Amino acid sequence: MTSVVIRGLALSFGEQRVLTGVDLDVPASSTTAVLGPSGCGKTTLLRLIAGFLAPDEGTIHLGGELVADATSSTPTARRRVGYVPQEGALFPHLDVAANIAFGLARARRRSGDRVGDLLELLGLSPSLAKRFPHELSGGQQQRVAVARALAPDPAVVLLDEPFSSLDSGLRADTGRAVLQALRATGATAILVTHDQDEALSLADQVALMGGGRIAQAGTPRQIYQAPVDRAVAEFVGEAVVLPAVVSDAGATCALGLVDVQGPATPGAASVMIRPEQLRLGRSQGAQLVGRVLDVAYHGHDASVRLRLATDPGEGVDVVARVDGATAPSPGDLVGVSVQGPAWVV
Repeated sequence: MTSVVIRGLALSFGEQRVLTGVDLDVPASSTTAVLGPSGCGKTTLLRLIAGFLAPDEGTIHLGGELVADATSSTPTARRRVGYVPQEGALFPHLDVAANIAFGLARARRRSGDRVGDLLELLGLSPSLAKRFPHELSGGQQQRVAVARALAPDPAVVLLDEPFSSLDSGLRADTGRAVLQALRATGATAILVTHDQDEALSLADQVALMGGGRIAQAGTPRQIYQAPVDRAVAEFVGEAVVLPAVVSDAGATCALGLVDVQGPATPGAASVMIRPEQLRLGRSQGAQLVGRVLDVAYHGHDASVRLRLATDPGEGVDVVARVDGATAPSPGDLVGVSVQGPAWVV
C-alpha cells in the first residue's frame, strides 16, 4: 500500500514557471484525478512523480520514502511506478502478450500466467494475446497499455490522459474497466485528464489545477457542490453565478431568497447554483416566472436557457437542466424554483 505525498513542488523551464508550490496527498490504493485545462502543469506533475524530471523545489514521498527533492532524485526504475502515456505507446513489432510481459523478469515472461490474468482483469479475450497493436481497436490498445503498466506490480500507476483519443462511449467503457483493474490490484493511481466528467465519475479524489497550482482537492462531490471559487465552479460543470446580497436569512438574488451552504459573510457577494437545481413547472401561480429562450436537447436531459422577466429586454438569463422528455419549448413561460442551497463563490 503506497501513498503519494507532495509538498511545495515547483519547477521552471528556463524563465517559464510551470509548477508553483504544489501540495497533494494521494491515499494508498485510491485513484486521484488531476484535472485542469491544457498547459496548467498536469503532465509535468505526473512526470515529476515518475522520475522523468527533477523538481527545483519541494519534495515527493512514495509510501513514506523520499524519492525527490531539490538536491536528489531516485531513478524511475527504483520507484515502482507504472506509466501509461496518452497514446498507449505499445511496441508495434510485439504482439499483445509480449507487450504486456515486456517489463517482467524472464521467468515470469515464460510462464505466461501474468499475461492471462491481466487480460481477464481488463476484460480482454485471451484470443487477443497473439494479435499486434495495429489489429486492435483504440479501446483495446489502451487496456493493453494499462495491463503492461500493471504487469510488474507497481505501487503507483500514472495515467496521462489515456482515454482522450477514444470516442465518448468507448471512453466510458474503457475507463470503467481500467478503474476496476486498478482497484482489484490495490494500486494507487493518478489520472491526468482535462475531461471533468471523466474525473468526477472515475476518481475517489479530484485535484483541480490552474496556473501551476492545485486550486482545490477533494471528493468529486465536494469539488462539484462546494467549489472554492468561481473558476473551480465553472470548470467542473455548468454553473449559474449571480450577484447577491447575503444576510442571516440567506442570499437574495435574481432567483429570490435562497439558502446558502457553507461560510458566508453578510453583504454583497456572488452565489453559484447548478443548473439541475433549477426546477421548471407551470407558470400560473408561480412566484418566479421565466421565458424560455432556447433548448439544447441531449436525449436523456436538456439544457434550457431562460430569462427571468416577462419583458424580453430586461431580466437575467439562467440555464436549467431538466429531463429531456419534459423539456419546454422556446417561447414558453415557466415557473422557476430553486432546490437546495446556493454556494458563495
